[in-house]
Amino acid sequence: MKIMKFGGTSVGKPERMAQVMELITKDQEEKIVVLSALSGTTNALVSIGDAMASSNKLHAKELIDKLYTHYVEFINMLLKVDSTNKKGLKVIDEHFEFLYIILKISFNDALNKDILAQGELLSTKLFCLFLEENGVDHIFLPALDFMIIDSNDEPQVIAIREKLKKVLVQYPGKKLFITQGYICRNAKGEVDNLKRGGSDYSASLIAAAVNATVCEIWTDIDGMHNNDPRIVKTTMAIEHLSFDEAAELAYFGAKILHPASIWPAQQFNIPVKLLNTMQPDAKGTIILKEAESNGVKAVAAKDGIVMIKIKSSRMFLAYGFLRKIFEVFEKYKTSIDMITTSEVAVSVTIDNTEFLDEIIKELTPLGEIEIIRERTIISVVGNKLTLDKELLGKLFNALSDLEIDMVSYGGSNHNVSILVPTQVKNKSLQLLNKGIFGLD
Repeated sequence: MKIMKFGGTSVGKPERMAQVMELITKDQEEKIVVLSALSGTTNALVSIGDAMASSNKLHAKELIDKLYTHYVEFINMLLKVDSTNKKGLKVIDEHFEFLYIILKISFNDALNKDILAQGELLSTKLFCLFLEENGVDHIFLPALDFMIIDSNDEPQVIAIREKLKKVLVQYPGKKLFITQGYICRNAKGEVDNLKRGGSDYSASLIAAAVNATVCEIWTDIDGMHNNDPRIVKTTMAIEHLSFDEAAELAYFGAKILHPASIWPAQQFNIPVKLLNTMQPDAKGTIILKEAESNGVKAVAAKDGIVMIKIKSSRMFLAYGFLRKIFEVFEKYKTSIDMITTSEVAVSVTIDNTEFLDEIIKELTPLGEIEIIRERTIISVVGNKLTLDKELLGKLFNALSDLEIDMVSYGGSNHNVSILVPTQVKNKSLQLLNKGIFGLD
């Protein structure tokens, strides 16, 4: 069995859904197809939730009306047969009836998660109607029947496996299953989600749960590129990456893949392929356990970084200083991306500022605190980078005229990271493209 996940742009237009149908029916291999919400839907649902949270129900209704019109137009272009078209309109009306009902009730976080789930629920049901109209035999698998997270919001592969097994055994001989990405149930049994980009995570978790032969992630770009094609003119797709390399790239800004999605596939050694729905014959990128070669593979950038400097004249030989710092971040479940130390100071970076004020308050007794915002981590990723004796020279020569706040080297065999002001991110990526890869 293989897993095929299609993102929002891959199902965002009726003609794209037709392409997806063609791709999933090319062979008779047993497969589970994981779909995201139609492109733009999740953003619209987030805006609806924000409007409700601020008690602006009039604006929320306007947003719901606009989204409803979009879906009616979508259905009329997608479903041409009168009977399935009517079924599609009924599906839309059922889900939008819920959205209109929320205008009359009290808003809370649990309700907001129900709102956010509507995108995937709609896309999968409408796609199944499209398959029905075209005579494609399939089974609809509601993700809420098997996708679960625990009290720490962590998915449980073994539990998912057991639940999914019980569902699949009901359909012997069936080859094609359609389910949702992103959505799940939490430890309380409530509707929840795997956060932004979570459809990739869903696909990887399902692949691990069924011990799939491959997990295919279909997007609108032909694999992982060596640099950001939105910023750098000349980039190239990477044909082969190891799990470690891919994980570093995903975490440090490569948008094609959700950072968490590598872990389940890596743990159960499931190959991952990154493919292009619009160019299905392109090689794309395959991610496997072993790296194909040593050296630099790609550069990625992660925005929204805050740098925190903690300076203490008493740090020299002060046992427990670092432990006290880390305990503060652990208390507020805030991950540290980069860290540098000296005899009297520690600098760290974070990308989650939800508890920044509380963190600063608890760090202040340890020393003088300085906050530097609007920073970007640029990571150079590859296999056994410490063996490349020329890499640091190329990196610093390329960026010699730019301000660099921090450098992290040696903590990983797969990553060299630098912290720069966000305003020079684009220029940094362009200079590194030329300095490291020789591409303008």
